[in-house]
Amino acid sequence: MGEAIQTKQPRNKIIKWSLIVFLILVLILIGVLLYVNAYIDRSLPQTEGAIAVASYTEDVSEELSFEGLTNDVTIIRDEQGVPHIEAETDEDLFFAQGFATAQDRLFQMEMSRRQASGELSEVVGEMAVDTDKYFRTLGLRRAAEKSLADYDEEELMALEAYAAGVNAYITHAESGGSMPVEFTLMGLSEMREWTPLDSLTIGKYMAFDLGGHWERQAFNYYAMHNFQEEEALELFPTYPEKGASNISDEEYIDITASLTKAEIPHPFNGSNNWAVDGSKTKSGKPILADDPHLGLATPSIWYQVHLDSPNYNVSGVIFAGIPGVILGHNEEVAWGVTNVGPDVQQLYIERRHEDDPYQFLYDDEWYEAEVIEETIYVDGEDPIEYEVIETINGPVVSEFAEEADEHLNGSVFSLRWTALDATKELSAVLQMNRSSDWEEFEKALEDFHAPAQNFVFASHDGTIAYKANGRIPIYDHPDDALLPMPGWDSTFALTEYIPYDELPTIVNPEKGFVATANNQVVSDVYPYHVSNVWAQPYRYERIHEVLEEGEQFTAEDMKELQMDTKNLQARHFVPIFIDVLESVELSEVEQEAVDVLSEWNLYDDRELAGPLVFHQLVRSIEETLFAEKMPEEVLSMFKGSGQNVDQLIQRAYDGDEVHWVERHGGLESVLDKAITQAVEEIVDIQGSNVDDWNWGDYHRIYFAHPLSITGILDRFFNSVDPKPVDGSSVTVMAASFGDDGIVNHGASWRFVTDLSDPQGGYHIVGPGQTGHYRSDWYDDQIENWVEGNYHETRMDDYSGEELILTAE
Repeated sequence: MGEAIQTKQPRNKIIKWSLIVFLILVLILIGVLLYVNAYIDRSLPQTEGAIAVASYTEDVSEELSFEGLTNDVTIIRDEQGVPHIEAETDEDLFFAQGFATAQDRLFQMEMSRRQASGELSEVVGEMAVDTDKYFRTLGLRRAAEKSLADYDEEELMALEAYAAGVNAYITHAESGGSMPVEFTLMGLSEMREWTPLDSLTIGKYMAFDLGGHWERQAFNYYAMHNFQEEEALELFPTYPEKGASNISDEEYIDITASLTKAEIPHPFNGSNNWAVDGSKTKSGKPILADDPHLGLATPSIWYQVHLDSPNYNVSGVIFAGIPGVILGHNEEVAWGVTNVGPDVQQLYIERRHEDDPYQFLYDDEWYEAEVIEETIYVDGEDPIEYEVIETINGPVVSEFAEEADEHLNGSVFSLRWTALDATKELSAVLQMNRSSDWEEFEKALEDFHAPAQNFVFASHDGTIAYKANGRIPIYDHPDDALLPMPGWDSTFALTEYIPYDELPTIVNPEKGFVATANNQVVSDVYPYHVSNVWAQPYRYERIHEVLEEGEQFTAEDMKELQMDTKNLQARHFVPIFIDVLESVELSEVEQEAVDVLSEWNLYDDRELAGPLVFHQLVRSIEETLFAEKMPEEVLSMFKGSGQNVDQLIQRAYDGDEVHWVERHGGLESVLDKAITQAVEEIVDIQGSNVDDWNWGDYHRIYFAHPLSITGILDRFFNSVDPKPVDGSSVTVMAASFGDDGIVNHGASWRFVTDLSDPQGGYHIVGPGQTGHYRSDWYDDQIENWVEGNYHETRMDDYSGEELILTAE
């Protein structure tokens, strides 16, 4: 008995101490959570009350000529978190815009300037070295430096005031311990000051994201050297009269050594826009609509703002880190853009001296290339000393991902690109913001060179207009833009550009509207070459047929058109698929899939099975045609492949000999293999019961945060699960998706305004306005993006949380 009691007492003590330790750990955990919660909440930007910032001071640093405010500024954030900034001077206006943007998007701004400048490795580590090398090679920051030197005093004022506002917020946040939590997670203890050069470098990055086609030239070059000539030429966007041009006998440059490792913009980058004049609207005044298609992520690439000062009263969106409003409206005019996609990038093959890797041939003489020494800082590693070589034509881009001892010999590719010149897009933006009619607006566009954009315009006076704007090189022959050109021959130098007055322009057309959707914007009679690669025509054709057939349009009608999901690619090809597959012996579930296509109403709606079958079948056709013959990294450079596949299918159906189809036994065999593959993939994800299939279970929108790299951080920054969504890459409601079905590109901003009431406009900015995950405006527009629920932003009537910036 005594022994039992003695045994029990130690056990009780163990249990007692275990409970104490457990409670202590729980209390510690609660304390840590409370601290973390308080720390995160502390970094929420202050949007009410007053914040004192530095007053005006001249000559504060080498980068800025002043800092601070001359007068108090009011920032009113409305229900969607859109800042309405009221200032007594233009300087104070841009200072406050910089401050407000930094409040909402500081981490995004920091990562954007690092990406564009080639400085990600300093915080990300070794995984970003190749990316940094590539952007150092391109030299976006060097191009921004050249551009900065061309700006006049008024434009520099806007840049400097904006930078001063950003820096005022950095100082405020660092002194108050309220920097965004992402800085802590990335190991960034402090942030260097913002400069005008940072703003222009981000502008150059947007030109990069929208302005390229060199990768298609590289792909065509690969095709010419790896396939039979007829097979290669079938993959060209247009059939070249000159064959392999002037490069067929040159030493082959392996594009997989470096170029396939380059950062390549998403091939779906594009947009829709249109303007309808008063003859076709209920109000009797023009209506303008614009929805740029870019990457969909958290936070949005766009920052919505309303700016009000003596010389500005403008509302719309801008890239975080840049002053002004690039897309939107003022009290008289509205405008929107889509990407022209012209041939503004040209690869050159350079002949390098066999004994001196820094000498290159040009017009039978050797010259010394410029060598730029770059130091890339890498988190946790030694700095990397990196050389950029610039030839007469541009930077050498084909060696950035190679080891030092593997390059500096043999032929190389260099890149000529208009955006690497000095350009003044911000000058154009500020002039556009102040424009009151088409004459003033078109004058402003003279300074908008890169990226080349399709501008549509509407004004309160009833004018609608279109202009394909930008610095577009003049090619002696369109075929030259299909392949790399000889870099040693000055006759191939691109030194002239389409004259500004001869760029494609339409004002007040008889049909009553102008519209673009990255489609071919010039006819065969246009005297200059613009591009060989255009977007598939289906979005434009759908917009055109709706605007042509309709009358008495309202803003609501234009919103509905932006959300339209009718699939004109399917309207054309579904009858072909059904006709060919009638001769194919199909399994039961494959036949049911074909029946789904035949009964489908051709709308890419999330509740339907038709879109799932169609898009999986189209993707399987492309894989059937190319996957065995092309490495995945080469296929990624096949920009505009959808247009090529459409043409190959149509030509084969019409009875033409198509080598890429015949190598698989003909069109019937291709579709047989493709429907089998497509159905297997659908069954794998949604089961074999066709009644259970639907587009939305596969096609879902997810605005991923850049730090969503682990499960914990993913739930931290993305609390909203992927949502089923309508549309696709070929519908007006643009929603391009990856192999996993997640929509990652689309209408990053939707905008409609009726010029009968130019004070207001209707917007959607997905997923929300701010970058702080605890903010009410972080992801509040995701559901609106899916359903097409717009918010109205007015310049004459707004209220909300009011913050006063006061001069100390």
